[in-house]
Amino acid sequence: MMNDSMSRRSLLQAAGLGASTLLLPTAMAQAAWPSRAVRFVVPFAPGGTSEIVARSVAAELSKQLGQSVYVENKPGGAGTVAMQEVAKATPDGHTLILGHVGTLAVNPYMLKNQPYDVNRDFMPVTLLAKVPNVFVIHPDVPAKNFQEFVAYVKKNPGQLNYGSAGNASAGHLAMEYLKLVTGMFITHIPYRGTGPQLTDLLSGRTQASSAGLPALSAHIKSGKLRAIAVGTQQRISAMPEVPTVAEMGFKNFETSQWYGILAPAGTPADVVKRLQEESLKALKSSAVTARFATDNAVGGGGPSSEFASFITSEQKVWSDIVKRAGIHAD
Repeated sequence: MMNDSMSRRSLLQAAGLGASTLLLPTAMAQAAWPSRAVRFVVPFAPGGTSEIVARSVAAELSKQLGQSVYVENKPGGAGTVAMQEVAKATPDGHTLILGHVGTLAVNPYMLKNQPYDVNRDFMPVTLLAKVPNVFVIHPDVPAKNFQEFVAYVKKNPGQLNYGSAGNASAGHLAMEYLKLVTGMFITHIPYRGTGPQLTDLLSGRTQASSAGLPALSAHIKSGKLRAIAVGTQQRISAMPEVPTVAEMGFKNFETSQWYGILAPAGTPADVVKRLQEESLKALKSSAVTARFATDNAVGGGGPSSEFASFITSEQKVWSDIVKRAGIHAD
């Protein structure tokens, strides 16, 4: 009897051990991410709002995950160079990309041949931030406000240039949208990032631009640039004296920069979920909330499905604007 009892106990213990052993690989797989440094690709040159958002969040994620989340700027081809590379990366959560209104909502309609499908080859993780677009001019332009600038450009069609971070950058889109509603003719000069285009704007080689507040704030405060309007529906607290384009007689005009995290299609659902949850935690950290408050950025952090729906809605808006404004790759 004792032998039978011991045998049964031994079998049960063995069975229990076997069950634990069978469950172990799954548990280990779920806990394995991240097993090494995470590469967070920004498809634009350093010095712009995209990098500021990415680095703010990446710094907090590095603390939370116990692995380095490092930002790598990879500009070129209106963001297509970086997007193509990440689309082909191993879908294990160790290579991510910063999604953007241009790369996700405009390029599919502006560029004839993209080597990837933004809706098929990427997995939306979470929206990180919406940042106000600000329209600025060089102080040498003989216009003190938005109305005077529009009037001056109309009197001098094609004589002024505006710079952007590149084709399909948020600044390019905002200015082309503004040209569409106002009837201005001002020439687009694309650069390889916000930093390079600001260098020429500050020196007076170009006369106007639109970019996110984080990249422009210090130059506006110093008087090196003049803010004439914001693209949001309401005025922003950082510059309450600067009017919106909508209140200048262009009802419903609205444009902002937005950024989110995407992973290659096929990335495990549990990795995507954890990354979304960790991103939300990062966005609620004191360091990020303080930075976003300074820049009037609105944090995101919602689930993957919510970000996917947002991208779809933005694609509907910008596909129409691209067609109406005749936006194309210069």
